[in-house]
Amino acid sequence: MATSQEDMTRNLTFRRFQDGDNKWKRLNDKIFKEDKSHKCPVYVQRTPPCQGSCPSGHDIRGWLDIVRGIEKPPADVSMQEYAFRRATEANPFPSVMGRVCPAPCEDGCNRNQVDEFVGINSVEQYIGDTAIEKGFSYGQPAPDTGKKVAVIGGGPGGMTAAQQLRMLGHAVTLFDDNAELGGLMRYGIPNYRIPRDKLDAEIQRVLDLGIETRMNTRVGTDVSVDELDKEFDAVIWAVGLQKGRPLPVDGWDNAPNCVDALSYLKAFNQGRMKVTAKKVVCIGGGDTSIDVVSVARRLGHNPAAGNPEDVVLNKDMVQDDALAKDAVPADATLTSLFTRDKMFAQPHEVVDADNEGVEILDGVMPLEVIVGDDGRATGLKVCDCTMDGMKPVPVEGTERVLEADLIVSAIGQYSDLEGFEDMANDKGLFEVDRNYQVKGKPGHFAIGDILRPHLLTTAIGHAAIAVESIDQILKEGAPKRRPKVDKHHFDLLGKLKEAGLAPSEYSHEYTRGTSESDFAIHNFENRSEHEIIDASELFLGHFEGKARNLRGDIPVSADEVLGHFTERSIGLDEEHAVDEAERCMSCGMCFECDNCVIFCPQDAVYRVKKDQATLGRYVATDYTRCVGCHICADVCPTGYIDMAMGE
Repeated sequence: MATSQEDMTRNLTFRRFQDGDNKWKRLNDKIFKEDKSHKCPVYVQRTPPCQGSCPSGHDIRGWLDIVRGIEKPPADVSMQEYAFRRATEANPFPSVMGRVCPAPCEDGCNRNQVDEFVGINSVEQYIGDTAIEKGFSYGQPAPDTGKKVAVIGGGPGGMTAAQQLRMLGHAVTLFDDNAELGGLMRYGIPNYRIPRDKLDAEIQRVLDLGIETRMNTRVGTDVSVDELDKEFDAVIWAVGLQKGRPLPVDGWDNAPNCVDALSYLKAFNQGRMKVTAKKVVCIGGGDTSIDVVSVARRLGHNPAAGNPEDVVLNKDMVQDDALAKDAVPADATLTSLFTRDKMFAQPHEVVDADNEGVEILDGVMPLEVIVGDDGRATGLKVCDCTMDGMKPVPVEGTERVLEADLIVSAIGQYSDLEGFEDMANDKGLFEVDRNYQVKGKPGHFAIGDILRPHLLTTAIGHAAIAVESIDQILKEGAPKRRPKVDKHHFDLLGKLKEAGLAPSEYSHEYTRGTSESDFAIHNFENRSEHEIIDASELFLGHFEGKARNLRGDIPVSADEVLGHFTERSIGLDEEHAVDEAERCMSCGMCFECDNCVIFCPQDAVYRVKKDQATLGRYVATDYTRCVGCHICADVCPTGYIDMAMGE
């Protein structure tokens, strides 16, 4: 409600200050000392929450700063190649992961406290796609160390381990029991989510480092563990969980047309399955179950194909391409114990499945497979349910039967340890220490789902730690202690060396007052290995609301989905990728906004000379002027300034 003119001009009866109160009465008071602590600013690097939330731990803030132009590349390197190099220090698959990673980094993004998270995945995809288009490589590996490491499994974790080991100079042999590399990226995720040309390009880039492969070779049967120990100095197990879990209800075990999701998707991704059943029912609620029903809708049904399970169960069977030409739409139904808002699948994938004509029954539990006289399943008996934690509770009186020609279980996976069973625990999983070394098995390391089923990105993060541990053991005899925040951190000293600004060698002579000396990085502290910066430490008022740059989408309706195997999304172009990167708040690292310089009442904070500046060394403080008012820290948008010196 507006204040009236009368109220604004009448004599006020209360005064907070008397005449003359605007004058300082003592010289000590005249010197502005807001917190009276005699503290001075220190520039502190911390880990941003996007990186802290990322299982692979790559330097997200770093490559976003490169794309937006805050961190400058060397003179002979483009922005795109420099961002690619930074991203692939941790993750060799930016094109793939930019498409399919569920992006916990975006959930952790501090920008959520202002408007909406930064589209990290979309910028990552831009970096990855550009790298493929331009033919970027990782550069030259380190000189050969003479050490040999075996990597068992060619999925995202195994491929990452192979890349990083090779870059460190170790010889790598990659074993995989499939005909092609990629693991779940190739055999578990459909081609319209991961275009195969992008996957092949990123795999080939790793192989170009000089990695030996032994395909169609199963360790444990074709090659023994003892033989590995004799030939290699270390072994990384990245075998994943190879088998899909059966549905634990009556009637499942003996019905041939009850199959697991991994086998179903592998038959499709190998190009063997061209059509599917008329009525497919999938039990799940996660991303894998969405893939099953989405594939079923795309394949369609052809009665001439015979029993739909034959191609899933017979690994040598390949359906004729002609079957797809005469296919008609198939019915696909997905059941989930959880209600739609609590399903594990990504929300946009659920929406896409809806649009493509999938029937989604949420809050429903399976009770029994209905088997016909011929022994094949004819339907799935279900009922509504509520959830008591992770335990479904049936709702009486809601039982009904869903007709089905093929029932697919997408409720999880388990391991296949034939030939090395003694390395796992009673749950079929490997147990490792903090360095990912298998307990009781020196020289053997394990990563990925064989430790705990999780994301593709998690296996990539495991690989980095295992590789670093192996490298330290092979070179120094023992691994070092892992940091609290175990990520790929920005290295200011390395950046200074790259820019030709490395500190000079320390003479070890006694000096008093070193701020003018150049043998150290002054008034800077790196807490990245110990602290993740929270939004409460940022000056959020600096940031205006700005809409996210969304990737384009190719909607596929129920009438169009049959035979539609092209990618559904359209990546950002350079202009929109840069604009999206500019939404990053650079949490825990200076992004050169000049607030501290502008607002310092003593002119104590100043810009570093251009020929001495680089990322992380943009401003400095004249401590002869600083009075400890901490205004610079208050107005720092990124939380890069701490009033710490003097404590």
